[in-house]
Amino acid sequence: MTAASSDTLTTLDEIVDNFSLLEEWDDRYRYVIELGRGLRPLPERDRTEANKVQGCASQVWLATTVHANGQGGPTLTFSGDSDAHIVRGLIAILFAMFSGKRAGDILSTDAIAVFERLGLREHLTPQRSNGFRSMVERIRADARAAFCLNVSGTAI
Repeated sequence: MTAASSDTLTTLDEIVDNFSLLEEWDDRYRYVIELGRGLRPLPERDRTEANKVQGCASQVWLATTVHANGQGGPTLTFSGDSDAHIVRGLIAILFAMFSGKRAGDILSTDAIAVFERLGLREHLTPQRSNGFRSMVERIRADARAAFCLNVSGTAI
């Protein structure tokens, strides 16, 4: 399964459906890790301090590219990586939620509600949950910046 490369992104609906089919949390953890394995490798040039997400126990990098989208507003695409397998999977879930979406849609999506709907909140450590929130806040901050700038083809 390819989880979160830009070309073949597993949709959030597919992730939710697959989660509902897996009854044991060990199987769900393995699935999240599998999603992370599908992430495209992050180029070294994007492993910068500016792309590092603060507030994560693991090292996490998120690179954002903004594309103009006419009157619909800018669209954001993301690439990312982590040194922790489970966190790579959480990144893949976030990309399913946000990558390729308009800034306004990103800002109106309640990622924490999705996180809770998947049952991740009660099955991850508080540090991982806080890291997830930090990644969401970083993505939302980039969406706010893109919305204000409305600039094409730029990296935030």
